[in-house]
Amino acid sequence: MHLHPGRALSREEAADLLAEARARTELLISPLCDEDLRAQHDTLMSPIVWDLGHIGHFEEVWLLEKLAGGGADGEGLRGMYNPFEHPRASRGALALPSLDECRGYLRRVREAVLGRLGSISPNGGSPLTRDGFVYRMVLQHEYQHDETILQTLQLKRGEPYAAPRGGALPSRAPSAPDPGTMVHFPGGIVEIGTDDGSVAYDNERRRHAVELEPFWIDAHPVTTGEYLAFVHDGGYGTQAVWSAQGWAWRREAELLAPKHWTLTPRGWTERFMDRVVLVEPNRPVCHVCYWEAEAYARWAGKRLPTESEWEAAASWDPDAGMKRAYPWGDEPPTTRHANLDQLLFETTPVGAYPAGVSPTGCWDMLGNVWEWTSTDFGGYPGYETFPYREYSEAFFGDEYKVLRGGSWATRFGAIRNTFRNWDYPIRRQIFSGIRCARDD
Repeated sequence: MHLHPGRALSREEAADLLAEARARTELLISPLCDEDLRAQHDTLMSPIVWDLGHIGHFEEVWLLEKLAGGGADGEGLRGMYNPFEHPRASRGALALPSLDECRGYLRRVREAVLGRLGSISPNGGSPLTRDGFVYRMVLQHEYQHDETILQTLQLKRGEPYAAPRGGALPSRAPSAPDPGTMVHFPGGIVEIGTDDGSVAYDNERRRHAVELEPFWIDAHPVTTGEYLAFVHDGGYGTQAVWSAQGWAWRREAELLAPKHWTLTPRGWTERFMDRVVLVEPNRPVCHVCYWEAEAYARWAGKRLPTESEWEAAASWDPDAGMKRAYPWGDEPPTTRHANLDQLLFETTPVGAYPAGVSPTGCWDMLGNVWEWTSTDFGGYPGYETFPYREYSEAFFGDEYKVLRGGSWATRFGAIRNTFRNWDYPIRRQIFSGIRCARDD
């Protein structure tokens, strides 16, 4: 089930998509008890029941209040779900509802939304409703909070989260290039961003031309095998490969490896929720921050790509002079194209998705791990805030670095070549990795 950008939504499609999104949220929390849901497992993250209530609050605000001037009966819950009023670290001290109370709120909001779908066209003439944008925005919001919930569950205190896994891990394709292989982008004028108004966020617009110098970029995200070489070579103790800010952070944090790696008598292990495995050299390295990514790239004699270089390598067909919605074309993503949509609950070997290769020859541009770029988060030329500044504009500036490409925890409907994520350079709880570039 997909959001189908670029065309209108029917009422039936909107209802079905909303139901499917909620079913996935319920699946993710199904192994958890009320205590797990109400606990603050890490100060970086909200208690999961807060995320659930916030999902309902957002839906109520945008699909009831903004569209119809009404609301469900969740007034007693709504104030606590303002993320700017209550930062993550303080949410554990709120008077949070039980799971049953939260589910009741979610159900009442959804019943009110569905009751009004019959009288309010999802495809009205205002910018908010045109092509069903507001419905797609609410869907993406739930998809994105599902990934946030999974970040929290990877940090879960006590017994590890018993992930409801589905499907088998794929194997590396014989046609895949070796890890460390780089492919060439010829440079020239490319188009970055989008003018789509049906699904894209304001920070993805407007589509604009950028002239790039020729460059090389890794065919795969950096693997754990490559990163182990950095670790074994003393990369965490070699100040010369770190920026001044990165080195100060590394020393203060006293870190020697990616998050969720543990050194055992058998070697380094990596944890994926309730599964602990010896570090497998063909998987992409995950849970590294920007400073680690930058240091690794410098150690390897490379650099991090700019986000324009990343998007060009993912989307631009130099031979045809055309831009693609996804690395493989305009067909919406499936499990044939990439490790997306959560249900494997871990990374997969690089080179496992030949159907997802970009025109440049890059594998795994979408899925597996978010990839750090060297670009600060800001607006494109012609940027206009829509429909609210707190999604994008409030975060513009040099405090945040842009990540691209999604992860295994990203839902199909929340990723595309133009999608922009961002976070502080020190963040490691996100499912983030590395793809390097170098000048021609």
